[in-house]
Amino acid sequence: MTEGFLIFDMDGVLVDVSESYRATIVRTVEDFTGKRVSHELIQDYKNQGGWNDDWELSHRIVGDFGVQVEFDEIVRHFNRLFLGDGADGLILRESWIAKPGMLERLSYRFQLAIYTGRRQYELAPTLERFGGGLTFDPIVTAEMVAKLKPAPDGLKQIVERYPREHFWYVGDTIDDCRCANAAGVPFIGVASPSNPQHAKIDFLLRAEGAIAVIDDINQLEFIL
Repeated sequence: MTEGFLIFDMDGVLVDVSESYRATIVRTVEDFTGKRVSHELIQDYKNQGGWNDDWELSHRIVGDFGVQVEFDEIVRHFNRLFLGDGADGLILRESWIAKPGMLERLSYRFQLAIYTGRRQYELAPTLERFGGGLTFDPIVTAEMVAKLKPAPDGLKQIVERYPREHFWYVGDTIDDCRCANAAGVPFIGVASPSNPQHAKIDFLLRAEGAIAVIDDINQLEFIL
């Protein structure tokens, strides 16, 4: 008998994406506009909420620089950079955040699950590389919901499937927190000290109702 479901966002929580997704945004914007954006500017957009989808965010930043490009063209270019040909995509620069054994120990107490804004084809290679013998069940990805975060659709799928259980959602953005609030799920925020906006993110997540904010998921054992 477990204590409930510990549901993880993927990017910035289970996986460091500063050199994958965030770098792909930088490259995509630069390729279409000739301007190189900082990771801090990307975080400014994320802090506004409503920019959970990095395709949409890339399209918005390109437009804000005065360049009009079809959304589908942004998506194709982004995916070429991110996924590559299997050997050179920026996805290969990702790193797993959890220390060895930490999630395994948590799995004795909690059912581990994932709700992410990734599509299945973006999630599968990363879990295959890093997930090892871990079991995340259920896994809800972007194509499985009608509305992306901050809408609560993905969390509600899990909550409604297991109505008698307790749940916690672990995420690192305003949209993650708002999603959890709308689903009635307690939210644990992640604000990495390596992010130049660490203090601001910590403040924003607490202001949105996070029950705790941690530096990374390796601190989960201590707060749960």
